[in-house]
Amino acid sequence: MTVPAPATAERDSRLTAIRVALAAGRLRGADRMINGLHPAEIARLLESLPPARRALAWELVERGLDGDVLVELSEEARAELIGDMNAEELVAAAEGLAVDDLADLLAELPEDVTREVLRSMDQQDRDRLSTVLAWPEDTAGGLMNTDTVTVRPDVTVEVVLRYLRMRGELPDRTDCLFVVDRNDRYLGALPVTRLLTGDPDSEVSAAMDPEVPPIAPATPAAEVARRFADRDLVSAAVVDASGKLLGRVTVDDVVDVVREQAEHPLLTAAGLEDEEDVFAGVRRSARRRTLWLGINLVTALLAAWVVGLFEGTIEKVVALAILMPVVASMGGIAGTQTVTLIIRGIALGQVQPANARWLFFKELSVGALNGLIWAAVVAAATWAWFRTWQIAAVIFAAIVINLAAASVAGVLIPLVLKRLRIDPALAGGVILTTVTDIVGFAALLGLGALFLV
Repeated sequence: MTVPAPATAERDSRLTAIRVALAAGRLRGADRMINGLHPAEIARLLESLPPARRALAWELVERGLDGDVLVELSEEARAELIGDMNAEELVAAAEGLAVDDLADLLAELPEDVTREVLRSMDQQDRDRLSTVLAWPEDTAGGLMNTDTVTVRPDVTVEVVLRYLRMRGELPDRTDCLFVVDRNDRYLGALPVTRLLTGDPDSEVSAAMDPEVPPIAPATPAAEVARRFADRDLVSAAVVDASGKLLGRVTVDDVVDVVREQAEHPLLTAAGLEDEEDVFAGVRRSARRRTLWLGINLVTALLAAWVVGLFEGTIEKVVALAILMPVVASMGGIAGTQTVTLIIRGIALGQVQPANARWLFFKELSVGALNGLIWAAVVAAATWAWFRTWQIAAVIFAAIVINLAAASVAGVLIPLVLKRLRIDPALAGGVILTTVTDIVGFAALLGLGALFLV
C-alpha cells in the first residue's frame, strides 16, 4: 500500500523532531514522542541515530515495546542492542511475540536466554515454534506464522460467523480462513469477503475457493515473493508434502523479502553486507570493508604489472605512471563502498541533515584507517619492486590522501545530489569516479614532481 505524501511528510517530521529533542537533551519530551510511534517507526528512528544517541533513545522505549521494536530492526542494529540487554530484559521482550517474529529473534539471543524463553512458553507454543525453526529462515517455512484460523467444509457460514464472534479477534492480516478436513489437510481458502456477504445457510464447501494454491514450506523466499506479487496475495497457506496445513505467510514478511532482494545486488557490488549498520563504529566498518579493498588491490596490482612489463624502456619517474591505476582503483572502490551505504541510508530515511556531520567524520576516519593499512601494503610492494624508498613513500601518501578523499566524497556527493533533486544512485557513481581519479592522480604525480624530479 502506498503511503500518502502528507502522511509520509508528517512521519518524517515526527522523527526529525525526536532527533532534535535527543540532541538537545530534552528527554522528557522525547520519550513521549518515541513511545507514540509504531514499533517499525521506532526501529527506523534507532537505525538513523549514531551509537550514543541510539543507546539513549533505546532507554526511553517502553519495555512493553522492546520485542516488537527488536524484530523490526536490521540484524546488526538488533545485535548491538541485544548485547547491551540483560537476560531478564530479553526474556520479557520475547513474551507476546508472534511465532515467526520470535523465531527470528531467538537466533540472535544467548543460549541461556533462549532456554529461559522456551521454558516460559506452553507446550502448544513450543510446538508451533519448533515447526517454524525446522525450516531455513529464507524459505516459506521460515517466514510462516502458525497462528491460523481454520474451519471445516461441512459447517455453515452462520456457524463460522458465530465461532468468530466467540473467538473475539483474528490474527493480523487475516484476509481469509483456511478450510481443512479432520486431519488438518488443506482443502482451500474462505475469503472474509465471501464470509460476510454470502448466504448464512450455505456450507463452507460451497463458499470456499478450492483453487487457491498453497505454498510448500521449502519454497525459497524469493519464489514466495514472486507468487505474492503475481497473485496480489495478502496471505497464503503453507502446506507440507502430505497436504497438512502448517501455517501461513503474510504480506508483511514478503515486503521484507522484496526489500532485501532490492538492496542485495547494490550492496554486494560494493562488498557490503545486506544489513550493515550505517552508524556502525569505525573499526567494525573498516574491518568489514577491508577485505573487498584487498581483493580490489590484487586486480589493481595486476594492471600495474602489465604496464610494468615495459619497465625497461622508461625512466625512473615514469614508474609513477605504472602505479597510477593502483591509486585510482583503491580510491574508486573505497568511495563506492561509502556512497553505496549513504545512498541506501537516504533511501530508507536513515540519513538526514541532522546526522550528516557525524557520518562525515565517521567515514573520514574509516577512509583514513583503511588508507594507512593498504598504503603500507602497497608501499612495501613498491619498495620490493623498484628498490627505492622515495617512490614507496610517494605512493603511500597518495593512497592515504585518495582513500580519505574518496570517503568524504562518498558522503557529500549523495547529500548534495539529493539537495539538488538529482537521483544519487544515478549520478553518484560517475561523479565519484571523477573525483577519485583526479585526486589520486594529482596526489601521486604532484608528490612525484615535488620529491622525485
